[in-house]
Amino acid sequence: MSAETGPATTGGRDEHVRRVRLPADRRTPAAARAVVRSVLTEAHLDELANEALLLTTELSTNAVEHARTELDIEVVADPIGLTVTVSDFANGPVEELTVGVRNDSTDIAEVSERGRGLLLVDHFASRWGTTYLPTGKGVWFRLDRPGAAGQGRVRFGEAASAGTSTGTGDSSAPSAGAMSELMQTSPDPYAEDPLPDFATGLLTRVAEMVGAAGGMIRLDRGDGQGRQVLARYGRQPRPGSDLLRVPLTVHRPYSGELELDAAPSAYARPLAVLTAERLSLHLENDRLRRADVRRRAWLTFLAEASELLAQSLDVELTMALIPQLVVPRLGQWCAVHTTDEWGRLRLAAASHADESVLPQLHSVLRETGPDSVQARLREASRNGTQTPLGGPMEGFAVPLIARGQRLGTLAVGRHQRHRHDPDEVAVLEDVARRAALAIENARIHAERRRVAHTLQQSLLPPVLPVVEGIGFAAEYVPTGDDADVGGDFYDVLPLPDGRWLVVIGDVSGKGVQAAAVTGLVRDVIRVLVGDGKPLVEALTRLNETLVERGGGRYCTLALAAVGPGDGDQLDVSLHLAGHDRPVLLRSGGGADFVGTGGTALGLLDSIASPTAEFPLDPGDALVFYTDGVTERRRGRDLFGTDRLREAAAPLGGYSADVVAARLRATAIGFSPETPRDDIAILVLRNDAA
Repeated sequence: MSAETGPATTGGRDEHVRRVRLPADRRTPAAARAVVRSVLTEAHLDELANEALLLTTELSTNAVEHARTELDIEVVADPIGLTVTVSDFANGPVEELTVGVRNDSTDIAEVSERGRGLLLVDHFASRWGTTYLPTGKGVWFRLDRPGAAGQGRVRFGEAASAGTSTGTGDSSAPSAGAMSELMQTSPDPYAEDPLPDFATGLLTRVAEMVGAAGGMIRLDRGDGQGRQVLARYGRQPRPGSDLLRVPLTVHRPYSGELELDAAPSAYARPLAVLTAERLSLHLENDRLRRADVRRRAWLTFLAEASELLAQSLDVELTMALIPQLVVPRLGQWCAVHTTDEWGRLRLAAASHADESVLPQLHSVLRETGPDSVQARLREASRNGTQTPLGGPMEGFAVPLIARGQRLGTLAVGRHQRHRHDPDEVAVLEDVARRAALAIENARIHAERRRVAHTLQQSLLPPVLPVVEGIGFAAEYVPTGDDADVGGDFYDVLPLPDGRWLVVIGDVSGKGVQAAAVTGLVRDVIRVLVGDGKPLVEALTRLNETLVERGGGRYCTLALAAVGPGDGDQLDVSLHLAGHDRPVLLRSGGGADFVGTGGTALGLLDSIASPTAEFPLDPGDALVFYTDGVTERRRGRDLFGTDRLREAAAPLGGYSADVVAARLRATAIGFSPETPRDDIAILVLRNDAA
């Protein structure tokens, strides 16, 4: 097609002319549209607005992208139409501007993006052409009102003179209004799934424009359902008929094509290609939207899975929970195998979407041999990589690795209808990492709990001695966190003079350091009283030891030496080192606190520990306790010493075991919360007949 030197305009007072120079940036197309819109309004040519604004956008965007210079926009309107000229200041031949000009045999797939913009100009404009001046080059188009005298358009590829382009419109070409309707249709954003209706409308319009007897749009979203019919028009294409097929340009996993049962024409394929591109843009938006929704759903799933796994610190419960998270959302079945100290895999938990198939799954997982599931699981655990699993239980296995330790494998069966897509595989690998970490954390907690229990038991006597005429009983409730060692302890040991020493104490703090100080206190007391040291001297030396080696921790202590007294009485010599006073429970009823408070051990270089001596009549009991009893909390309310005394008063005359058990139950029942501090109760009773 030869270039035309300029547009044809009509002179007169009814002309509306607007000229403006715009910079080469992304805002220029919007500014150009504003200029054209204002002229259309002044000239009362609103019916040309859609085509004029579309073509102005195409030409100004094309010039900004390729010329990268300032643009001159000239808009001339008269009573019958509008002429718009877009000029740039880039040097170059006119042929460079008109890239994409084709003859009727050119395939639209070979036309560049810039050429496709000129295709739109050719389809919509009544007339159009190019200009070439020493300062630059440009493109103009003319839009006439429908039915205006002299209206016509030059077909793409036809020759034109050096002045004004003229020609009669091609009767087979679609109208500018129809093309505008085709290009500007949009899906309903408020529909539940707007694509089917949008695609049907788009297919109907292009089929009517090219005179197709039928058409169809097929789409495969990669969800395992195969290629589905997204839109249908007219009659079903005849088998073996020569259909016009245009693939949809969408990204994986989407794929599809547009089919038209249309007679060959110069416009059928270009319009089908434009329709497919228009639909592909919305399909790509749909793919990205669905992918975003799916990724957000997976993130929510992973967050919920992490929360559930973090709530359990029991190893067996954690491993039983993992298959329940996976099935059926991520697979038909799931099995968790753990590795023992010899590297052998042991089935820890398994689940199947169909419970009736669970025995078969267990049977397959137990099979041995080079091609068995067990062999593939060992390979996954040994190599630390994802490993596929063959039939009959098809799927794949991922290793369970936490902090560099190989803990076992997570095996997942494929979905019933399709294989796992990359997003699901990534989610499963993430689940495996989180599950492995949860299992390792549960194992560490179980080991800490076992160590704490062992250490706590080593700080308490395994049994209390059985002494004729004296009853001993003790109750111990550890803190709610059973992985920590408390500082409360008690002991009963013989003295060289034939008496018995009752000891109860509380070391500040918790954990291993508090346990070490507790062990130190117990050992020093045993050594000192075993050597026959007086209790006051034993407390003084113990204080010196704690000041020197206690690491800043202190200890409250209550010591009571018990021996035979007058008749059936027991003589008690009580020493308190910062500890709460014990409760003296009379056999006939009533309870009182006895003893005088002293200085806690490990705080000062010197201490005061007054001695209190009193008898225990037959049936009387002395109740020792730690602050875990009196500081038991229910909201802002403490159990306190008064409640302890009131709870002990009715227990006069009962055995030491009953008194200790009743007081323990009363303290625990005071609050629904688990104990925040260790509870220790030691009862000494005169069991004389």
